Formats: sequence, C-alpha cells, structure tokens
Amino acid sequence: MPRAMVLGGYGLIGSACASALVEAGFQITGIGRSASAARSADPRITWVIRDILTLTLGEWRNLLGGVDVVVNAAGALQDGGRDDLEGVHVRAVATLTEAAAGLPLRIIQISAAGVSPDASTRFLRTKAAGDAIIARTVRDCVILRPTLVLARDAYGGTALLRATAALPGILPVVLPMTRIQSVHIDDLAAAVVMAAQGLIPSGTIADLTEADSHSLPDLTLALRQWLGLPAPRFRPRLPRWLLSLVGPAADALGHLGWRSPLRTTALTALSDGIQGDPDRWLSAGGTPCRPLAETLASMPATKADRLAARAYFALPLAIATLALFWTLSGLITLAAPETAEAILTSRGTDEGLASHLFRWGGLADIVLGLLVLWRPKTAEAALGMVALSAAYLAGSLVTAPDLWADPLGPMLKVLPGMVLALWVWLFLEDR
Repeated sequence: MPRAMVLGGYGLIGSACASALVEAGFQITGIGRSASAARSADPRITWVIRDILTLTLGEWRNLLGGVDVVVNAAGALQDGGRDDLEGVHVRAVATLTEAAAGLPLRIIQISAAGVSPDASTRFLRTKAAGDAIIARTVRDCVILRPTLVLARDAYGGTALLRATAALPGILPVVLPMTRIQSVHIDDLAAAVVMAAQGLIPSGTIADLTEADSHSLPDLTLALRQWLGLPAPRFRPRLPRWLLSLVGPAADALGHLGWRSPLRTTALTALSDGIQGDPDRWLSAGGTPCRPLAETLASMPATKADRLAARAYFALPLAIATLALFWTLSGLITLAAPETAEAILTSRGTDEGLASHLFRWGGLADIVLGLLVLWRPKTAEAALGMVALSAAYLAGSLVTAPDLWADPLGPMLKVLPGMVLALWVWLFLEDR
C-alpha cells in the first residue's frame, strides 16, 4: 500500500486531500500541531502531533522514511499570534526539501493562485518563495495553485462570505469590480490524488480553477441563493475606504490569536481579485474543475449551514459584550469599594470579609474580561465566567437572599450572562 504524508492534515484542504487519498488506497500519516483537532478528523489517519516549524532535519528524515508522497497543505494567511508566514511557507519547506533529497518520493505543494515574488501580500510572496524552493530542489514535484476553495465546511474568507450573504434583509455591495474564480474542494482533492498516483507529470505548476470569473457582489448573491434565503431588500454600496479602517483593527486582533478574514492580507487579496488560468492544468492531463453553479448545486445548503452563517457575526459581538461587561463590572467595583461592601455589611457580613470578597471579585472580573479577548484562553475565560457567576449567585443566597426579590432583578440578570458565556464556549471551535 502506498504511503502519503499530509502536512496540515486536519485543515479544510488538508483533510479533504487526506480523505481522498485514503479512498484511493493510500496509507496516510497526518502532521498537525493540535491534538484536539486531529482527534476530530478522519479516524483512518495516523497522526504525528508536531509543529512543522520545530522539526529538525533529522526528524524530517525519520518521518519521511518509507513515504511515497508528501502533500504540503500547511499554511497561514498572515503573521499573528499563532502564525509565522516565513516559517511555515519558506523555512519549513526548505528543511523538508533538504530532508527529502535523494529519497524516491513526490512532493505535492498546495500553493495559491496569484503567487509571485512581487505580489501585493506577504502571504503570496512567501508562498511563491516556498514554491520556488520546491521547483528548484525537488526532483519529483507538482505544485497546485487553487483559487477560492469552496467546500461544505467554511472557514476564514468563505465563512465571511456566507455570513455576509446571510445578513437579514440586506446584502452590502463591496468591491464591485473585483473578479473571483472558485474551485470545488473535491476537484482540488481529486487533483492531489491524480498527482499522487503519478498521472500528472513531474514539474507541473498549475492553477486549479473554474473557467469563468464572477464579481464579488455576484458571488455573494449566489451564496445567498444557495443558502435558500430571500432576495435582499437593500443592497447598499460600502465605500472602499471603509476596508482601510477594518483591516488594521483585525490585524491588531491577530496578535491576540484571532485569525480574522478581515485582516489586511485577506482584504488586499479580495481587492486584487482571485483568478487563475486552468489551461496548464488541462494540458497536464487534469480534468476540468466544475463551475460555481455546479459546485453549489453539488452540496445543497442545510439548516446547519444557515445557522452557522447567521451566527458568524454574533460570536465576535458576544465576546466583545462579555469583555466589556466583565471588565467594567470589575472596574466599577474597585472604583467604589465602600459602596459595594455596604451591600454585604448592611446585611450583617463582617466588614473585613466583605472588603476581601469585593476587591478580589473585582480583580477576577477584570482578569476574565481581558482574558476572553485572548484567543488561546477564550474558552477557559468563558467557562470561568460561568463558574464565577455561579459562585456569586450561590453566595448571594447566603449573604443577601433579598436581592433575588429586588424589582430590578440584579441576581436574575446574571443568568443571561452565564448563558451567553456558555454560547461563546460552544461556538469557538476552529476546525
């Protein structure tokens, strides 16, 4: 049985390629840095949980022993709290190709349409650098450059497009002159299988894309129709300068670990357009990629798709609400501790104990309010909010039970906040 190794094997593209290779009779080893994401992926895949940036030359050589095909589906859109473009796209590729030197294996590089050394984004420039290393140093390689990849699942830019398409009653018109081509994830995975089976000549560098292009507004409208939603009542045209305000804000959140599709790299890519030329792929013996209409028709939208699209913008709003509420709650408590303490001391609680409870409680509120903004700890912070809220409610039953009957409902209003924190925890999964 032939063996294939898939880097980034639980990502959108990597998981599709790995599953298609399994169906084609390959034994698959996946490499990724998240054990939890690997556990939720295809159970037929054997996993190596490592960050490819940390693999040494010797470790690569051990991993490549007996491997016939390496599919590099690892990548990042922009430098940030969790990503290093130069590291993933260039340094890791250089070490991989050095380790593969002399071995009888084929490397299939999943790149991106539009890469070049002078491209407008660092993403495309570093991808081009990685492609160049592979083309120059690997004896047997195929480089595939897909346009906008559409799949049943949606992450990043495609999730943003679906969310925009699902806005109630409105469909903003953004970048009307931008042209975009798409490729079905199954067509990309099938191309990888063909390359892995040796059906595509070594040295092939080809775009994977449908033949036609679409304007960004038309693509968004097509997604709205695919979701089964009614035609929008309003289609306001958003000015281009608005994107110049959104991008830097999203970049700042990137340093907190949030991989927002509104970062400057994604917005620049959209502004430039996402297009490719299918001719080289066809001349290499590849099969045509299906057009957009056929792509959407092949994966009918479900209720889950509509709910996910509608919830997309609700998640950052919920996180911002929790951060603001908890941080302000703590600051207000610490700004007027005597007033807060009086709530308990007037009901017979020791003054020293009341002081400690409110001061430490205020600090805890602020910590949780700030921590929920840091992506690696958002889930823990949300659960911490639930736990601390439960402690506040339990404590109030002992020290100030009359507050439960207060006409303004100060204790009852804690419950919706707990539910909101639980909702954030439930919807945080990336992959």
